[in-house]
Amino acid sequence: MPKSLMKQTAETATGFWNDSCDLYQLKEALEHGAVGATSNPVIVTAVVKSAPETWNPLIDRLIIEHHTANEDDIAWKLIEEIGKKAAELLMPEFKRSGGVRGRLSVQVDPRNFRDASAMLAQAEKLNGIAPNIAVKMPVVPAGLKAIEEATAKGMTLTPTVCFSVSQAVSAGEALERGLDRAAANGIDICQIRPCVAIMVGRLDDHLRRVMEARKLCIDPGCLEWAGIAVFKRAYAIFRKRGFRSMLLSAAYRNHMQWSEFIGGEVIVSIPHAWWKRFNASSIKVKDSIGNPVDPAIVKTLEMNFEDFRRAYEQEGMAPEEFLQFGATVHTLKQFIASYHELLELIRERMLR
Repeated sequence: MPKSLMKQTAETATGFWNDSCDLYQLKEALEHGAVGATSNPVIVTAVVKSAPETWNPLIDRLIIEHHTANEDDIAWKLIEEIGKKAAELLMPEFKRSGGVRGRLSVQVDPRNFRDASAMLAQAEKLNGIAPNIAVKMPVVPAGLKAIEEATAKGMTLTPTVCFSVSQAVSAGEALERGLDRAAANGIDICQIRPCVAIMVGRLDDHLRRVMEARKLCIDPGCLEWAGIAVFKRAYAIFRKRGFRSMLLSAAYRNHMQWSEFIGGEVIVSIPHAWWKRFNASSIKVKDSIGNPVDPAIVKTLEMNFEDFRRAYEQEGMAPEEFLQFGATVHTLKQFIASYHELLELIRERMLR
């Protein structure tokens, strides 16, 4: 049997992750070369809803065992249980690679995006789920403080809710400061392999919303390249500055958000449905990370979207502007809404 396209991708410098902690999807992804997985409130809620026969009994058991716990308490115990099971599937790769690969990313409570102390305290709890956990925090002002502090304590981080070059670079700098502090405090940083997740498709989504709101008439195909252009520019900066963190591409909307990054020392974190689609395609797996986005497309985006310029330029936004960026606002609202949906699912089990 010929190797799948995901397997071929995994044999380059590019790491393939399954963009879900769903156990069935992750098992299949591992067969195609996956070396990591991720989760967030949207993903966890989808996992629970997609397999109630698996997760409802666990929810019921947690409710019985913790009879004074509220919905939040049960939700995080559930997230921890799902995390343990997914991390266990990734543990062989974690051991095989000496801790370099085989991690599961787990996200802090999205409601705490303004509270660095709360994010740091929860990161310490999530980090204890398994040895191969990476903790996700948003690239907003409070998140940047927590990212540095958690890294200084020896945790592996995956900064997320990131859509721009300036956010990615700020996160990379925070990780560098944290790594330097950890090393100065005698912590072995050899196995601390942080990633910075750029949600490329969500930048594209934001620009589409802007286009509709302003009734712009441009080639909509240009928007398929916005996140890719940002990712490639950030990648060049990370390499030039020698950052010890890797970039991770997330939030898939088209095949270029995979195929254009192949060959780079990056991670492509791809939803199950998308990588299955890629595997069934005739796209060639080849080194593409160095191919620049068509300058005409970049120029069109720059001319029509101030928010693309803010995302694309290294100094496009100051850290205090990250929280008000349209893609950040939309994503945090969705994450919080999905978390509340999970609470509602648990509440329904409590009141049966």
